[in-house]
Amino acid sequence: MDADNPLLHIDPTIPFDQIDAAHVEPAIAALIDRAKAAIEAIAGAEGPRTYANTIQALEDATEPLEVAITIVGHLESVVTTDALREAYNNVQPPVAQFFSSIPLHAGLWRALQAFAATDEAAALAGPRRRLLDKTLDDFRTHGAELDAAGKEKLERINVELAELTTKFAQNVLDATNAFELIVTDEARLAGLPDSAKEAAQEGAAARDKSGWRFTLQAPSVIPILTYLDDRSLREQIYRAYNRRGADEPFANEGLLARILELRAAKATLLGFKDFADLVLHDRMAKDGARAQAFVEDLRARVEGFFDQENAALMAFVASQEGAPSELAPWDLGYYAEKQRRALYDFDEEALRPYFAAEAVLRGIFEIFERLYDVRVVAQPNLPSWHESVETYALHTAAGGLLGTFYVDLYPRETKRGGAWMNALHTGRTRADGTWQPHVGLICANVTPPVGGKPALLTHREVETLFHEFGHLMHHLLSKVEVRSLAGTNVAWDFVELPSQIMENWCWEREALDLFAHHWETGEHIPQALFDKMVRAKNYRSANAAMRQLSFGTIDLALHIDYDPERDGGPLAYARALAAEFSPVELPANYAMVAGFTHLFASPVGYAAAYYSYKWAEVLDADAFTRFRDGGILSPEVGAAFRESILAQGDSRDPLELFVEFMGREPDPEALLIRSGLTGGAAAAS
Repeated sequence: MDADNPLLHIDPTIPFDQIDAAHVEPAIAALIDRAKAAIEAIAGAEGPRTYANTIQALEDATEPLEVAITIVGHLESVVTTDALREAYNNVQPPVAQFFSSIPLHAGLWRALQAFAATDEAAALAGPRRRLLDKTLDDFRTHGAELDAAGKEKLERINVELAELTTKFAQNVLDATNAFELIVTDEARLAGLPDSAKEAAQEGAAARDKSGWRFTLQAPSVIPILTYLDDRSLREQIYRAYNRRGADEPFANEGLLARILELRAAKATLLGFKDFADLVLHDRMAKDGARAQAFVEDLRARVEGFFDQENAALMAFVASQEGAPSELAPWDLGYYAEKQRRALYDFDEEALRPYFAAEAVLRGIFEIFERLYDVRVVAQPNLPSWHESVETYALHTAAGGLLGTFYVDLYPRETKRGGAWMNALHTGRTRADGTWQPHVGLICANVTPPVGGKPALLTHREVETLFHEFGHLMHHLLSKVEVRSLAGTNVAWDFVELPSQIMENWCWEREALDLFAHHWETGEHIPQALFDKMVRAKNYRSANAAMRQLSFGTIDLALHIDYDPERDGGPLAYARALAAEFSPVELPANYAMVAGFTHLFASPVGYAAAYYSYKWAEVLDADAFTRFRDGGILSPEVGAAFRESILAQGDSRDPLELFVEFMGREPDPEALLIRSGLTGGAAAAS
């Protein structure tokens, strides 16, 4: 019964504690039927075409379905079960087919064109004008002008892409969970920080095993590759991590090849040279060639520093007793950490006691409160999907509710890896003048509490939380009247600006002193330790940049240049490209791309757009100079950023918004300066 299905009653509170796998298929079927009826009503409406009965009606027609399928997809990614996965897999094809059918609906397309020809449409301005223009463009680039055979082919492609990309993501999760390494001899754990050993010991005990249990979750993998003296164990973990999704029964290469084939076919069908041009035509880069030129230009600027850093590391390794004569990939992080300690007397583990997760959250909240004139209040009565999830409300300084949000910090086997933000509801002013709040969430997989201590994070994990909360503020502070142009619904080479800029606060003493207190003594980070951290900040920054550029290069090459008949399988092709960016020879069976969920876990995702991280880094490095010069906790600069960037969504061109905030176009040099990649010497030499 509809009355008993919580997925049909989500406004605005989401009854996560009531949603069961059995609710998914009937709810989604009902919502598809309702949305179809609404579409037919728009197409068949008689009388004059207006914004309200055409554009706004189309916005409203699909919202309940979009919210419900987002919630189901979210639950499948954080508390998956066999039943939930089966239900989610079963609804993916009809949902994909429905959304694919919208721009292919001839009557709806005629209705849009009829409205576009009216005097009301000609007089539209601001977000409503932008919505009309983008809707017409979206319909064209999704097949509205195809013939009947073309429309049918496009629908088949979209449905298959939805199925294959969902399976790709599930294979990566299953491959991750299928691996465990049990170590029973503590001597083999020499070099590993106590925090990692405690987590591994608790992980083994939780499964009634003795010894130490290691997984392919990031909090387990990173310490091993960074600190563990036992080279054979480092190799085992490295190889397993970079083969996720490569081997049966979770092999992704066939899926990956078919996804690329379908994306290319879709682009050709819609009149684009390749998938990159299709994806990027309405983003800041505009086309694949410009994105590739951007990546190549940055690579050229960074490559000399990259070579210097690696020569310095090789010389350092040669000076170490017992070091291998030739480095392998599983040696790089280990010896880089030793070199960093030698150069800067800095051990990143020394920072952990100052980054208790709860204190970090409070610090993030306080920084946002100071910058954006908001208040974060615990909202413990909100139903959630897991006992470890924390819930909050965001208010204006005067007490008005802007939105609510969920925080899910720690890894578990029913949850996919990585960190992300998701928008569940996009707020707006209702017809009666009241405000419907935004609803959003962040998920991460940071170091959990172990040994009776609070969760003590690495500095990089702190940066990750700041990053995701930047996305969340972009969503929660949006005030755009048009739902599809609000919040994070912006060009993907702009969407990382609000998130990446927040990472800068993790390096500022004034900001750190708000929350970085020793979990036992309450002391701030000692000045000597802070100074070491700052001095080491740009250690091997060229290698970090080249790693991101390698991902961007592989992504664009797969979606622009790759030809399976000429280039063979995609795993070998991607490995050959990755080898150009690696300081050492990669294993012959290196298959990182088989687990690259950014590119292949959804029909589009970051496909042909991974360059966006570096593109937005240029924007964020430049934009932060205004905070640096005006005060990193300046409410005046914060208000300007909130008004020009965070509140605006996609209501205006992103370059226009950036220029409004900075008073000029972006300066690419700001990123190189911040990274220490200017002048003639590498940072670590």
